[in-house]
Amino acid sequence: MGAGEIESLVGFPKTYHQLPITCLFKGESFMTKSFILEIFSAAAMQRWNDKIRPVELKELDKQAHKMTIAYFLGKFEESEKGFDWLEIIEGGLFEFLERLVITDLKPQIFNRIKEDRKKYEELTRWVFKKLEPIISPLGADFLQRFKNYFSGTDTTINQRIINAAHFYATRWEFDIIERANPTGYEIPDIKNFLQQKQERYYDLAGIQQLALYEKYRNFLDLCGQLRFQYRWSHLNMIPRTSVLGHMLIVAVFSYLFSLQIGACPKRCFNNYFTGLFHDLPEVLTRDIISPVKRSIEGLDSLIKAYEKEQMDKEVFNLIPASWHSEMKTFTEDEFTNIITLEDKVIRTDTETISRKYNQGHFNPRDGAMIKAVDDLTAYVETYCSMENGVRSPDLAEARRSISEKYRDTVIGGIQFPALFAQF
Repeated sequence: MGAGEIESLVGFPKTYHQLPITCLFKGESFMTKSFILEIFSAAAMQRWNDKIRPVELKELDKQAHKMTIAYFLGKFEESEKGFDWLEIIEGGLFEFLERLVITDLKPQIFNRIKEDRKKYEELTRWVFKKLEPIISPLGADFLQRFKNYFSGTDTTINQRIINAAHFYATRWEFDIIERANPTGYEIPDIKNFLQQKQERYYDLAGIQQLALYEKYRNFLDLCGQLRFQYRWSHLNMIPRTSVLGHMLIVAVFSYLFSLQIGACPKRCFNNYFTGLFHDLPEVLTRDIISPVKRSIEGLDSLIKAYEKEQMDKEVFNLIPASWHSEMKTFTEDEFTNIITLEDKVIRTDTETISRKYNQGHFNPRDGAMIKAVDDLTAYVETYCSMENGVRSPDLAEARRSISEKYRDTVIGGIQFPALFAQF
């Protein structure tokens, strides 16, 4: 299969990713401690903090929910001209990074600024200046794409999907706020504003499907439910990270590492969305910590079997049948390295994928790398809590065991011991 054929795969047209993906990062410096902690800071950022909130609403969770919605909307638009999964992934990441800087701006003020092109350009230059030191190690090309993203308009199919997902996620939060503030200050104005914004995206097939079918709305509600399910629930953690927020962090880091190892677009897509959905079964079982899973021989496999059974029963009937195979790739045996050869799923390793199967028609996925990222995020969670004054034998033991596990681990050239050593 030639390069042109690979680029013409559904969802991966010839856009700015037409250059060899190995050109995206140059030099040895890559993901720094400051970048990782900046991403994690969103777990402490409160949303709607001027309104009565029956539950905590965090920026990290909003961004994570937004990207699950973007996946849903994108699946209905894959065959559209100009559609590109990687532009959606990066657009979501760029907007996430922007929110980390402007989080103190009330949405009403931010939207007024966006209506004034000159003022918005000044704001984006300021955002870029603030973020450049922490994202510049990700490479000059990535930095330039970040800068270019905010000079565009809401016209491409990819940007429209991201914006529609943004407003759907915001409206989802607002429905919770409204029930607690039925006659509150600004509530009618916010409701009207969100309704007007949503109407701009009724031409998207996914938005139409959400209006027609309750089961699709239930799927996005189910994903949103993971916002309220916390990790490390048996420990005092500061800040607390939700399962959904954790999934987004794993997705973002997995995507960036995929670019670093020169992954093809389909491999980047698989790695990102495996990260984004890998803990989706926990909405049915809750977050069961590893020591409990290991406490009884065979319990881990029993839990996995139950998760599969419940996913088939409760989740897969909420999405189109044509998506089932892909969603199973994201949620079953999610930490295995796989490729598809002659319609058979074959296990392999990252190095072999890079050498022989780094093309879209092999449908490659780096499960071992995603697992290492999953553990890295857990390690950073313990670091953040201890830095915030939490001390416990369980946290200390978790840090020790995770660090020991990756003492000599190198995956696709990624030096995980060096990443862990930063913390």
